[in-house]
Amino acid sequence: MNSRKQAPFSAFSHKLTQLFLDAPFGLSIFDLNLRYVHVNGRMAAINGQPIEEHLGKGIEEVNTGVASVLAPIVRHALEEGTALVDMEFEVSEAIGSTASEPVYWRIGCYLLKTEEGVLLGAGVIVRDITEQRVKDAAQEERLKFESFLSELSAAFINVPVSEVDQKIEQGLQKVVAFLAFDRCSIWQFLPENGKLCLTHSFSLSGIEQPPLTVEAAVPVWTDMWRRGEMFSVSDVDELPDSQWREKKYCREMGGIKSFLFIPLSVGGAVVGLVSFASYRVKRTWPDPFVKRLRILGDVFGNALERKRSDQKIQKALAEIEELTQRLEAENHYLRDQIKIEQIHEEIVGQSDAIRRALLQVEQVAGTDSTVLILGETGTGKELIARAIHRLSGRKNNAMIKLNCAALPPTLIEAELFGREKGAYTGASTAQIGRFEAADGSTIFLDEIGELPPELQAKLLRVLQDGQFERLGSSTPVKVDVRVIAATNRDLAKAVREGRFREDLYYRLNVFPISVPPLRERPDDIPLLVWAMVKEFGKIFGKTIERIPRKNMDALMGYRWPGNIRELRNVVERAMILNLDSILVVDLPDKPAAGIAQVSSLEEMERAHILAAMERTGWRVRGKNGAAEILGLKPTTLESKMKKLGVRRKPLSSEMS
Repeated sequence: MNSRKQAPFSAFSHKLTQLFLDAPFGLSIFDLNLRYVHVNGRMAAINGQPIEEHLGKGIEEVNTGVASVLAPIVRHALEEGTALVDMEFEVSEAIGSTASEPVYWRIGCYLLKTEEGVLLGAGVIVRDITEQRVKDAAQEERLKFESFLSELSAAFINVPVSEVDQKIEQGLQKVVAFLAFDRCSIWQFLPENGKLCLTHSFSLSGIEQPPLTVEAAVPVWTDMWRRGEMFSVSDVDELPDSQWREKKYCREMGGIKSFLFIPLSVGGAVVGLVSFASYRVKRTWPDPFVKRLRILGDVFGNALERKRSDQKIQKALAEIEELTQRLEAENHYLRDQIKIEQIHEEIVGQSDAIRRALLQVEQVAGTDSTVLILGETGTGKELIARAIHRLSGRKNNAMIKLNCAALPPTLIEAELFGREKGAYTGASTAQIGRFEAADGSTIFLDEIGELPPELQAKLLRVLQDGQFERLGSSTPVKVDVRVIAATNRDLAKAVREGRFREDLYYRLNVFPISVPPLRERPDDIPLLVWAMVKEFGKIFGKTIERIPRKNMDALMGYRWPGNIRELRNVVERAMILNLDSILVVDLPDKPAAGIAQVSSLEEMERAHILAAMERTGWRVRGKNGAAEILGLKPTTLESKMKKLGVRRKPLSSEMS
């Protein structure tokens, strides 16, 4: 790399790593030879070397384990000329981790280029997602357990009294299989003499069944059972000397290693107990696990009470049904919670409007159907698209994105469908398009309403037949791609006006999802603001403890024409300026005062455009430009300005 290119690259990468020096994720900048140009503090910690020991060294020289994970990704990105994002890896062995839980990283590799498009190197972001993966696994396990309990309790609904014993035996068998116990038994105090007797039990093959009565063999435990105490032992060998008879009983019964006793109570009275025994391995008994096992005691206890007294059948049925409904409700809640934490982590909000959108996401994600996301600029349409992708069967591959309004029409075709070498002047190499890159995954076409008419037919063919030709080639390329499109335009109106193909519109509009504007979900604004404050607080190193109530009410009352994007910009500015633990977020500048006094529609439109132009410093195009804020094409806005005579007044320094 020559010095003219190296100097701005080094300055840019240094500025970038300084900005994210204390970020909670690792950031590395590599040149084309996979030498470290800059790293932040977190990346240095991952490599186990000081920051200064990275600079100028090859990736394998610093940490061979980390290099074995990152080097193939960076090389592939540089060779293919495309970013690789949201890739998850188990890296325990590579980095030599000795932790009991595996270590997982989410890695993103982004190309760094000059303004002229010359490739300089790559930036790599490494996030440790181990804690989240462990949390997700624990919640998933809890969900399975709750589902099992729900099924088990449902099995006793409307069961005749004559079949209760059979259902209990089947239930104990399911408990042993599901929870990997060796034996599960139910003991009852007999009404006629008060003695504790074994009434139901299931053991794995080779495991000895307990005797019908055990009170004389385990006197200490018997006293505890009669008091209705729940107790457990993880290692029988560690029982105190006062329980030597109990330890002897466990050895004589084939070598019980661990056990748990849960009392069975009906109407406040202890009627027996349910026991869980482990012979093969020593078991621990965490409190959350034991609390759920107590529900098993409720299920079996209610079933036994039905058998004891025909007069209590209806009452017991109602209790079991209520228990089933509670478990099912918890089951549904956990399922929703897991989905929210796993795939909606970027989407903040609890309003009915956003919940409806997320419900639609969950309904369509598991299919391969085309989705059309509708919403105003800045409402978070891309976040909805990413949520659909992460919930789909294609989630292991990166979602490919293209903004149809960000490129000139002459380049969009090559970006979408690729090109052959020599397809047009300047096409010195072949290039795969976004559709080929998205094969087996999802492509997100943002601002689909801006797609040129000549490309709409080609997109329609991909949706219909799953194939297309590269620019400059007649050979069809077949792909398996799920299409998610988004627009802030009225496509139906565009069809009527002849600006959008009707057949393509119907192909895209298979499953529309409307993302509500921020003004329709004001209750979400406090959640959004605090989420943004937390995010920017980590970036800027600032801690905010309070936002005045009047300030938050003002934010909730504002219309937010720029939606979440505008809110984010306002919060970011406030965080930059703030020097205290109390944050005051100033509302955006209000439109010119004269708007309220205009006397015609044309004057009102002129005043509105003038206010937007002054707010953006007379910048029409680009991100947060006046055209974007007003929801217009830049060419349309310029035409309206010319028609209405909206012109910038010269500054005093520009006047002669």
